[in-house]
Amino acid sequence: MPSAGRRVSVYGLELAGEEDAFAAREAACAASAVEVVAPGLATARGVDADRLRTLAYTHRASRLLGRCEASVAAARTLLDAATLDRSGTVAVRARDVRSTAGVDTRRAERELGSALVDRGFAVDLDDPDHELRACFAGDTCLLGWLVAESARDYGDRRPTDRPFFQPGSMAPLDARAFANLAGAAPGATLLDPMCGTGGTLIEAGLVGARAVGVDAQQKMVRGARQNCRAYLDDTPFHCLRGDATALPLADDAVDGVVFDAPYGRQSKIARHTLEDLVSGALAEAARVAPRAVVVADRSWAETAHDAGWTVETTFERRVHRSLTRHVHLLDR
Repeated sequence: MPSAGRRVSVYGLELAGEEDAFAAREAACAASAVEVVAPGLATARGVDADRLRTLAYTHRASRLLGRCEASVAAARTLLDAATLDRSGTVAVRARDVRSTAGVDTRRAERELGSALVDRGFAVDLDDPDHELRACFAGDTCLLGWLVAESARDYGDRRPTDRPFFQPGSMAPLDARAFANLAGAAPGATLLDPMCGTGGTLIEAGLVGARAVGVDAQQKMVRGARQNCRAYLDDTPFHCLRGDATALPLADDAVDGVVFDAPYGRQSKIARHTLEDLVSGALAEAARVAPRAVVVADRSWAETAHDAGWTVETTFERRVHRSLTRHVHLLDR
């Protein structure tokens, strides 16, 4: 608990994508009290800057000077009244998030930059000591000092560019988000019992987790190993052939489970029907981990409940006209 009289910092988060509720839920992996306050913007407390850099659906976090209406004049008034606890060179960056505020961002940068110069700062647009972010969205402006940016390097790991590729592989941006939601973090162990080409294993490993992959097909196990070796360097990982409904793991062996269930209601996978496979995998996941993220082309919430899970929340994320992903966040 903060001591009496101590000011608790509030942060502004610039969310990525178009689904703010989903982005905010992932942001909660790196912050507390996350609340969406305008399109593409949220506030939070207790931001872990290192952890935030690993998020897929948060671009940046700024320590807020304040919040005001979405106008240049209001932002200037807020800045003029703020206590500034730093010195050196600055740059001002303004955004009209999703073009929802109708604010002239160049004018905002000029006005706010002028206010900072009046208070003794020097402007350096190339390599400033500090960056002031003015984010306008809807009727809201969040004004604050940048403290962290996420690494946007997902284009370096496109499925088609990996050593081993199979159609239907998940994009690394989504794989990172699902791994984060399942508990991937430095020191944690994350399991994908239907690991396929290893996309979630790569993303879990890149945030510092120990990744464990299981797949029924030896071809996929070999391919996942090849892909993980290409991206994870010295980060430990394990890939083995096995049955998601009968995992070769002890009870409570991992910190989280994430898997992308096979799509198609009439699918038959090895000796299992789709329903038997998913229900069995959910039961095994509940045996080996306290949390799971399950992605599918339909709701498996009732099946998850029957397997012993509490369904914390679900999201529907449209991929294209013929596919909507159902994302289940499960706790035991």
